[in-house]
Amino acid sequence: MTGTEKSMNDGKQNRLQNFHRIATKAAGVCGLAILSLVIGACTQPTSHVADAGTAPPPIEVVLPRATLPDGATVDLELATTPEETTTGLMFRPSLPADRGMLLLWSEERYATIWMMNVLVPLDIVFLDDAGKVIEVVAHARPCPAEPCPRFTPDEPSRAVLEMAAGNAAVHGITVGANIKFERVSGYPVVNEELGIRN
Repeated sequence: MTGTEKSMNDGKQNRLQNFHRIATKAAGVCGLAILSLVIGACTQPTSHVADAGTAPPPIEVVLPRATLPDGATVDLELATTPEETTTGLMFRPSLPADRGMLLLWSEERYATIWMMNVLVPLDIVFLDDAGKVIEVVAHARPCPAEPCPRFTPDEPSRAVLEMAAGNAAVHGITVGANIKFERVSGYPVVNEELGIRN
């Protein structure tokens, strides 16, 4: 081998070694970069990751409520539309003693209540616009088919409270008694001019 060939051969070998060194460093840097991206993507801060084992706090639902003459309370469903007041408590298989439904109308009327398709016995309490009891129908029985009795008070009513049978007697609900209501918009009706309830 001549000197020129040897120096060319050494030059090629040096270039090859330099290339190998640069390629190895580049591969190492690229590998580290890719590894850091993968690790970074897999390890988000815990403040952004929902813990599947922890449920959010429950939302507290505060229902409308009736306070009966003896101080007992009943949580209420409200029926304010024609469809809701017509359906009432139909098709319900049970009604807890501390629950009820308040049927409301926009003005006093001779409301008629019946027990068609109601599956549990009810106490039906007719109320005037101030929450005073004007009539009580105790232990109205379910009626699976016509003819079903209809209950209409002698005076117009603004609301009807439907509760599980027996509640009226247990809690002193009689004609002339007052029932107080919380979280029931527009009822009892307040006389705006005098600032008192009717």
